[in-house]
Amino acid sequence: MDIGSTSVAVAMSGGLDSSMAASLLVEEGHACFGIMMRLWSEEGPGQASTNKCCSPASVEVARQVAHQLDIPFYLINVEETFRQQVVDPFILDYSHGLTPNPCLNCNRHIRFTYLLEYARRLGADCLATGHHARVVRQENGQASLYRAVDPTKDQSYVLSVLNQARLQQVLFPVGHYLKSDLRAMARQRNLPVADKQESMDLCFVADDDYRRFLRDWSPTPAAPGPVFTAEGQEVGTHQGLFHYTIGQRRGLNLPNLGGVPQYVIRKDVERNALVVGPRAHLATHSFVLHRENWIQGHPPASGTELTCQIRYRSAAVPCQLEPDARGATRVSLTAPQSGVAAGQAAVFYTGDRCLGGGLIAA
Repeated sequence: MDIGSTSVAVAMSGGLDSSMAASLLVEEGHACFGIMMRLWSEEGPGQASTNKCCSPASVEVARQVAHQLDIPFYLINVEETFRQQVVDPFILDYSHGLTPNPCLNCNRHIRFTYLLEYARRLGADCLATGHHARVVRQENGQASLYRAVDPTKDQSYVLSVLNQARLQQVLFPVGHYLKSDLRAMARQRNLPVADKQESMDLCFVADDDYRRFLRDWSPTPAAPGPVFTAEGQEVGTHQGLFHYTIGQRRGLNLPNLGGVPQYVIRKDVERNALVVGPRAHLATHSFVLHRENWIQGHPPASGTELTCQIRYRSAAVPCQLEPDARGATRVSLTAPQSGVAAGQAAVFYTGDRCLGGGLIAA
């Protein structure tokens, strides 16, 4: 990683990846300091607010790693900003019938805006995180985002919100290693995180039940409403739109509709209605983007061979981009995808290079 001798702020979480990021950078001779954010979370049973990304135990481990690496460690309070920029939009989007990914807003507004700017004020030249991705710096001075070496841990999808200015100021040291190698390296260095498991759940939800969270925290209570077939026949009642996801089959409690299994194919917010249909109705061949972000500042050139990834762990499929009649970007997929939902991110690649993406509007 040829970045010269720099001062690097390392976003630490008390986990394996961020701890190894700090260790690798210290070994390369950079002047590092650790910085950890205290984020908002609801109160769990019998406990104070504890976000999984910054629990007291995680803070203690991060301090221990920083002490072992002989680097300064700072814990900063970002609870209110996190709630305003990540939690409140999550609740609002669900109330509008969308399927949001809060990690996108966290990366856009918290890690690579608030935290990066805070680190720069502390004297850092750049910010390093434990994300599994790679930054490739080109001869013309541009920085490009690539998938991680470990395809099972790649996080470029949730980093697609970065722009060129932010990407120029960040480092992803662990993106060049397999996760298994990182564990072995942590054991060699006697770091207390070698066998620590990672959490994939929403960090601000105490019991990992986002439906219960929305029920408790939404300013408007869930309102039951009708369930219609795609042909317009009313066949049941739902318990509140946020209880259901696109592609869901279980829990609909519908009568036998000719023996054909029914799936959620759409949420009609204006009518507070759930629309169901056979599995074939879930196949999506195209959709429209909004809130686009292109890492190089512009969409890919016409003729670029592209693939599109519509969920964090889904496979990327070949696609084409073209403006629709209103000037918005329409994405056409060469193979139909199931479970495409408004509010999800669509992220675009050429090979392993992430070009950026946008939110699915319709």
